[in-house]
Amino acid sequence: MPSQAEEHSIDQEVAQLRAQIDNATARLKELRGKESTITTTTPSGNSLQPESDPNNDGLPISSTTPRTSTIGFKTSSIPPHSLLLLADSALPLGSFAFSSGLESYLAHHPPSHNSRPETLRQFMHMSITSMASATLPYLLAAYTAPQRLTELDDTLDACILCPVARRASISQGKALISVWERSLKVESAESVAKGALQGFCLGLKVQPVGAMKGKGEVEGVEQPVELNAHFPLVYAVVCAAQGLSDHQTAYTYLFNHAKAVASAAVRAGVLGPYAAQALLGSDWLRAELERALAREWETDIEDAGQTVPAIDVWMGRHELLYSRIFNS
Repeated sequence: MPSQAEEHSIDQEVAQLRAQIDNATARLKELRGKESTITTTTPSGNSLQPESDPNNDGLPISSTTPRTSTIGFKTSSIPPHSLLLLADSALPLGSFAFSSGLESYLAHHPPSHNSRPETLRQFMHMSITSMASATLPYLLAAYTAPQRLTELDDTLDACILCPVARRASISQGKALISVWERSLKVESAESVAKGALQGFCLGLKVQPVGAMKGKGEVEGVEQPVELNAHFPLVYAVVCAAQGLSDHQTAYTYLFNHAKAVASAAVRAGVLGPYAAQALLGSDWLRAELERALAREWETDIEDAGQTVPAIDVWMGRHELLYSRIFNS
């Protein structure tokens, strides 16, 4: 039989535990009350209180993930809708048909080199550096002055030395022009960029094609500039017409290029889809993109150029491969 002293000690311990439970319950009620202060209003103007759990002393039902704010929904916190569209890899530009030189790069190296984990990162670094130095200044110039689209298109066409890279740029640029005309133009607000795109699209439709070029020219009379629709320039003006900032335009341009290279690597068997997503989501890639943007942000088009000549060599030799699965 326990003594009275032992019973008294146990009673005190039980009382202390009950006091701790009551204190914790009160604090929990106060915390849940703060998380559930949002009320909604019906069309008739009646206020709807948060739903309560009858089995929990009338406390509001709390979601498993508490909201970060109880002030209300803010549309300003949502990324621009056009940004999500233009950064979507499902945008029908035909990018899946191009490897940006990756297939030729792999073919010109032994299998032991291609199987190393760092192989794709090495190529990705060179490809991003090449893309930024050669085309980013033109992209930023077109974004800043959309009315110069025709002039910049002609200049960039003269500066691209690799015919394979030129064809890929024109193919994707014309595809983006079609996407904008058929899907995005109606919703874009009136702006200089929209007017420049409309005039450029009209020029593409009326200019001579193929064998008709050069016929009917008069000596001494200046002929109109041939339009090519290079992808970096079209992308810049489309982004400007859709209301994106210059930073958003430049970052998504390089990030979309990185996604295209990673997608080509998956189809070429260099790495699996999960590894590709890990690469795209890595801090390493983000740092690569930020460094490339910072390095070329103030570069003028007169100073733009290919800083990784090997990229042009690999792309140019793509057509000489014995077998290939990409157009370039």
